[in-house]
Amino acid sequence: MILGIGSDLTDIRRIQASLDRFGDRFRGRVFTEIERTRSDRKPDPASSYAKRFAAKEACAKALGTGIRRGVFWRDMGVVNKRSGQPTMALTGGALKILTGLLPEGHEAVIHLSLTDDHPYAQAFVIIEAVKLSAG
Repeated sequence: MILGIGSDLTDIRRIQASLDRFGDRFRGRVFTEIERTRSDRKPDPASSYAKRFAAKEACAKALGTGIRRGVFWRDMGVVNKRSGQPTMALTGGALKILTGLLPEGHEAVIHLSLTDDHPYAQAFVIIEAVKLSAG
Protein backbone atom coordinates (compact mmCIF):
# COMPACT_ATOMS: atom_id res chain seq x y z
CA MET A 1 0.00 0.00 0.00
CA ILE A 2 1.26 3.47 -0.86
CA LEU A 3 1.64 5.74 2.16
CA GLY A 4 2.91 8.83 0.37
CA ILE A 5 4.13 10.30 -2.91
CA GLY A 6 6.32 13.35 -3.32
CA SER A 7 8.14 15.13 -6.11
CA ASP A 8 10.41 18.13 -6.39
CA LEU A 9 12.18 20.12 -9.08
CA THR A 10 15.28 22.04 -8.00
CA ASP A 11 17.29 24.62 -9.94
CA ILE A 12 20.92 23.49 -9.96
CA ARG A 13 22.03 27.13 -10.30
CA ARG A 14 20.33 27.95 -6.99
CA ILE A 15 22.17 25.11 -5.26
CA GLN A 16 25.46 26.26 -6.84
CA ALA A 17 24.80 29.76 -5.50
CA SER A 18 24.23 28.36 -1.99
CA LEU A 19 27.41 26.28 -2.24
CA ASP A 20 29.35 29.37 -3.38
CA ARG A 21 27.89 31.66 -0.74
CA PHE A 22 27.67 29.37 2.31
CA GLY A 23 30.05 26.50 1.47
CA ASP A 24 30.57 23.99 4.26
CA ARG A 25 27.89 25.63 6.42
CA PHE A 26 25.26 24.82 3.77
CA ARG A 27 26.66 21.34 3.12
CA GLY A 28 26.76 20.48 6.81
CA ARG A 29 23.28 21.83 7.58
CA VAL A 30 21.48 20.09 4.72
CA PHE A 31 23.42 17.00 3.67
CA THR A 32 24.56 13.84 5.42
CA GLU A 33 28.22 12.85 5.46
CA ILE A 34 27.54 10.11 2.88
CA GLU A 35 25.87 12.64 0.56
CA ARG A 36 28.71 15.14 0.93
CA THR A 37 31.37 12.52 0.24
CA ARG A 38 29.57 11.23 -2.84
CA SER A 39 28.71 14.67 -4.24
CA ASP A 40 32.15 16.16 -3.69
CA ARG A 41 33.70 13.36 -5.79
CA LYS A 42 31.52 14.19 -8.82
CA PRO A 43 32.76 16.28 -11.77
CA ASP A 44 29.74 18.59 -11.19
CA PRO A 45 29.08 18.60 -7.43
CA ALA A 46 26.23 21.12 -7.71
CA SER A 47 24.17 18.74 -9.88
CA SER A 48 24.69 15.94 -7.38
CA TYR A 49 23.78 18.15 -4.44
CA ALA A 50 20.72 19.46 -6.30
CA LYS A 51 19.42 15.92 -6.93
CA ARG A 52 19.85 15.11 -3.25
CA PHE A 53 18.18 18.36 -2.22
CA ALA A 54 15.23 17.54 -4.49
CA ALA A 55 15.07 14.03 -2.98
CA LYS A 56 14.83 15.49 0.54
CA GLU A 57 12.03 17.84 -0.51
CA ALA A 58 10.18 15.00 -2.28
CA CYS A 59 10.61 12.71 0.72
CA ALA A 60 9.32 15.36 3.14
CA LYS A 61 6.26 15.78 0.90
CA ALA A 62 5.72 12.01 0.79
CA LEU A 63 5.86 11.97 4.60
CA GLY A 64 3.18 14.68 4.60
CA THR A 65 5.21 17.09 6.72
CA GLY A 66 7.53 19.16 4.60
CA ILE A 67 10.64 20.38 6.44
CA ARG A 68 8.83 21.01 9.73
CA ARG A 69 7.12 19.09 12.57
CA GLY A 70 10.50 17.85 13.76
CA VAL A 71 11.72 16.77 10.31
CA PHE A 72 15.13 18.22 9.48
CA TRP A 73 17.19 18.15 6.29
CA ARG A 74 19.75 15.65 7.56
CA ASP A 75 16.99 13.31 8.82
CA MET A 76 16.67 12.23 5.18
CA GLY A 77 19.67 11.06 3.19
CA VAL A 78 20.10 9.58 -0.26
CA VAL A 79 21.94 6.26 -0.09
CA ASN A 80 22.57 3.65 -2.73
CA LYS A 81 21.79 -0.04 -2.57
CA ARG A 82 24.50 -2.50 -3.64
CA SER A 83 22.98 -2.45 -7.13
CA GLY A 84 23.53 1.32 -7.28
CA GLN A 85 19.80 2.04 -7.06
CA PRO A 86 19.14 5.13 -4.92
CA THR A 87 16.84 5.10 -1.93
CA MET A 88 16.40 7.16 1.22
CA ALA A 89 17.70 6.46 4.73
CA LEU A 90 15.59 8.17 7.39
CA THR A 91 16.63 9.07 10.93
CA GLY A 92 15.41 11.35 13.70
CA GLY A 93 12.10 13.11 13.17
CA ALA A 94 11.64 11.76 9.64
CA LEU A 95 11.94 8.17 10.89
CA LYS A 96 9.52 8.95 13.72
CA ILE A 97 6.92 10.28 11.26
CA LEU A 98 7.44 7.28 8.95
CA THR A 99 7.05 4.82 11.82
CA GLY A 100 3.77 6.52 12.76
CA LEU A 101 2.46 6.07 9.22
CA LEU A 102 3.15 2.33 9.08
CA PRO A 103 0.29 -0.08 9.75
CA GLU A 104 1.11 -2.86 12.21
CA GLY A 105 2.85 -5.80 10.59
CA HIS A 106 4.30 -3.70 7.75
CA GLU A 107 7.69 -2.28 6.88
CA ALA A 108 8.48 0.77 4.77
CA VAL A 109 10.06 0.62 1.33
CA ILE A 110 11.12 3.96 -0.11
CA HIS A 111 11.33 4.19 -3.89
CA LEU A 112 13.43 7.06 -5.25
CA SER A 113 14.01 8.25 -8.80
CA LEU A 114 16.56 11.01 -9.50
CA THR A 115 17.38 12.84 -12.71
CA ASP A 116 18.96 16.06 -13.87
CA ASP A 117 19.09 18.03 -17.08
CA HIS A 118 20.90 21.29 -16.50
CA PRO A 119 19.68 23.61 -15.07
CA TYR A 120 17.20 21.36 -13.23
CA ALA A 121 17.33 18.34 -10.94
CA GLN A 122 14.26 16.29 -10.17
CA ALA A 123 13.28 13.62 -7.66
CA PHE A 124 10.25 11.41 -7.12
CA VAL A 125 9.65 9.50 -3.89
CA ILE A 126 7.06 6.82 -3.21
CA ILE A 127 6.77 5.43 0.31
CA GLU A 128 5.23 1.99 0.34
CA ALA A 129 4.11 -0.17 3.25
CA VAL A 130 4.89 -3.83 2.60
CA LYS A 131 3.45 -6.60 4.76
CA LEU A 132 6.12 -8.40 6.78
CA SER A 133 6.45 -12.01 5.73
CA ALA A 134 5.80 -14.63 8.37
CA GLY A 135 8.71 -16.90 9.08
